[in-house]
Amino acid sequence: MLYTLEGLHAHEEEIKKSRFLAMAGPAGSAQEALDFIATHSVVSATHNCWAYRVGDAYRFNDDGEPGGTAGRPILMAIDGQQCDQAVVLVVRWFGGVKLGSGGLVRAYGGAAAQCLRLAPKAPIVPRTMLACRCPFGDMALIQSKFAGLDVTVAAEDFDAEGVAWQLALPSAHAHAFMELFIDLTRGRGEIGVKGAG
Repeated sequence: MLYTLEGLHAHEEEIKKSRFLAMAGPAGSAQEALDFIATHSVVSATHNCWAYRVGDAYRFNDDGEPGGTAGRPILMAIDGQQCDQAVVLVVRWFGGVKLGSGGLVRAYGGAAAQCLRLAPKAPIVPRTMLACRCPFGDMALIQSKFAGLDVTVAAEDFDAEGVAWQLALPSAHAHAFMELFIDLTRGRGEIGVKGAG
């Protein structure tokens, strides 16, 4: 199971006189991740290294550290902590002692992993989008079942006969809700899968 972060979390540590500040947060898109990095980067720091993963999309940046010693270990920490839709920025203030390539990998990856370990997380629940329509007479009864199955209304349109909804719900509940919908509308409603997210 994959997890996302419930909010901003920070973790700080000192390694051989260098100060490392790791900040992690949720990111629903690549642009949200880049905005997080721009907002939380510290201009006066020696390095602002980062990585993000949003589904299959990912990027990382070493910000002047030797190639592969900062951004990639941060990304590996995100993956190692089973996180998705997450961004991690590790800010370093150089303390005068060189860490070497192995030391940098351990420092950046370790700071990111510890930050993610301590951060409050929530499971990412795959959701399915359903398109349905029902007569006005069945609308209240259908709506009464939304909370119990974690159904959210993504779009709602009314016409002379009734309502057309686009509903998002956990994929694990989709089949049961579709059967329930058909039963509650006594076959007068229409429902089908629109997509997954």
